[in-house]
Amino acid sequence: MKAREHRFSWSDPLPALEASAGMSGEELWRAIADGTLPRPPVGELMDFDIEHVEPGRIVFTAEPAEWMLNPIGSVHGGMIATMLDTCVGCAVHTALPAGAGYTTLELKVNYVRAVQPDLGRLRAIGEVIHLGGRTATAEGRLVTEAGEILCAHATTTCLVFR
Repeated sequence: MKAREHRFSWSDPLPALEASAGMSGEELWRAIADGTLPRPPVGELMDFDIEHVEPGRIVFTAEPAEWMLNPIGSVHGGMIATMLDTCVGCAVHTALPAGAGYTTLELKVNYVRAVQPDLGRLRAIGEVIHLGGRTATAEGRLVTEAGEILCAHATTTCLVFR
């Protein structure tokens, strides 16, 4: 059996973190989307692309890959949860002003279809439901690129730091 490899590289996240200190969440994610700032290391690992950014909404895309498979031949649920956690958390972030941050308090994922690499590129769509002073909620959907097949959906509650 021949071993396969998955390699990735990333930029030091500290300079981007420092550069983003005075940016709103929307400004930060637009700068990452247009390449002004590098993707976070997890974005490099998962090869996330940012398709759309607006206040309270963000869309990531990624290609399921062989290295993501579990022992039964479908994409591991942790990879799907990572895509959904990213889109719902970043949706909250896009609605926050400069100097504010967030962290996930709770993530609920519903898997509704096995994800196989032959499904093609996936789109993770995150949208804010509620943005309060201390907490925010958002929902996300993981669909095929054309949007015709729902693979999973999620909700989150985030703690907001102001």
